[in-house]
Amino acid sequence: MAARAASTDLHARIPVSGLLKHLPNLLTGLRLVSAPAVAFLLMGGDDRAALGLFAFAGLSDAADGFLAKRFGFATRFGQYLDPAADKLLMLASFVTLTILGIAPLWLTAIVIGRDLAIIAGVILVSLFDLPARVEPLFVGKLSTACQIAYVALALVLLSAGLDWPRWLHVAALATAFATVVSWAGYGNVLFKALIARNRQSA
Repeated sequence: MAARAASTDLHARIPVSGLLKHLPNLLTGLRLVSAPAVAFLLMGGDDRAALGLFAFAGLSDAADGFLAKRFGFATRFGQYLDPAADKLLMLASFVTLTILGIAPLWLTAIVIGRDLAIIAGVILVSLFDLPARVEPLFVGKLSTACQIAYVALALVLLSAGLDWPRWLHVAALATAFATVVSWAGYGNVLFKALIARNRQSA
C-alpha cells in the first residue's frame, strides 16, 4: 500500500517537474515581451507602469537565472534567449529615453555600439573558428549592471516627477565608462584570438 502511494506521488511529481523545467524560459520570454511594452508605456506617459514593468523584468531575470542554476533547468535555447531578452530591454529603454530627451544620444550610441561590436565579434569567432570562448566577461556584467541602474534611476525620477539632471549626468558618465571598458575587454579577447590564430597558421 505504501509502495503504491509512493509510486503515485512519483508520477504526480513528474509532470510538475517537466513544467518547472520550462519556467526559466517562460520568464525570459515574458522579459522579451516586456521590452516593447516598457517603450510603449514610456511613450504614452505611463511612467509608473513602465517602472513597475521594468522592475518585474529585472526580478524575472534574477529568478530565471536562479532556477536554471539551482535546479539544472538551463537549456541551450535559454542560453541564447536570455541575453537576447536583456539586450532588447536595454535597447528599447535607452532608445525611448533618448527620444523623450532624458538619456543623451551619445550614451545610447555607446550602448548600442558596444552590443553591435560584441555581435560582430561572435560572428567573426564562428566564421573563422577563432580560439576564443564566447562567454560573458566580468566587465560585461558590470557594464550591464550600470546600464540597468541608469534606466532604473531615470524611471524612478520620471515616476516621482523629480528633475535631477546632475544625478542623471553623473550616472550617464559612469555607465558610459563601464560600457567602454567592457567594449575594450571583449575587443581584447578578439585581438588575442586573432593573434593566436595567426600563430597557428604560421
